[in-house]
Amino acid sequence: MDGRDSRKIILDRLRSARLFSGNHSQPALSPHQLQPEGFLPEPDDHPQMLFAQNLTRAGGKFAYCSNRRELILALRILFHEEPWKTITCHDSFACQILTEAGIPFTDELAHADAAVTSCESLIARTGSVLVSSAQGAGRRVFGFAPVHVVIAQTQQLEMEIHDALNRIKTSYNPLPSQLSLITGPSRTADIEKTLVMGAHGPKSLFVFLENNEN
Repeated sequence: MDGRDSRKIILDRLRSARLFSGNHSQPALSPHQLQPEGFLPEPDDHPQMLFAQNLTRAGGKFAYCSNRRELILALRILFHEEPWKTITCHDSFACQILTEAGIPFTDELAHADAAVTSCESLIARTGSVLVSSAQGAGRRVFGFAPVHVVIAQTQQLEMEIHDALNRIKTSYNPLPSQLSLITGPSRTADIEKTLVMGAHGPKSLFVFLENNEN
């Protein structure tokens, strides 16, 4: 099998994974359950597929878009089907995409139904999204709205957390005042051992991954 055939298989699998939901009966791994990196098994799948699997396992929703046109169409469909009235967006990349899609948005956080942002990196090993206070509205936007929509590109995908942190170090001087890892929607089971979604942040997390490596 040559490189083109394997790439086609990966893209087909990613397309079939669009906007599928994670199984909430399978909780995300907590930090103390993760072994030291040297003892983690080597991934046997493509980083994009590994990220999609781990994100949805943690309860997030994933959409793979093979180009900008597909991304615009997927966003239009999502925002048409969901009952969100007020969309907040602050960072320039995400605002540009929403403008291209003809989706109205505001920079006001109050009463927002959904927040749309970019990210610093996606981490395949854990299905996490790395964000920083250097993006748009700073720290507030990532935990404010009940729905968080992330627009990312394939060149932002890293296999490990340390790879994402190295990217931050080379991108910023000085470093952002805050870095946050988002792994699925906010949740807690501290209240009478009952799983509560959206306890400390968004109840829903959507990640749209645009292939920009063509």
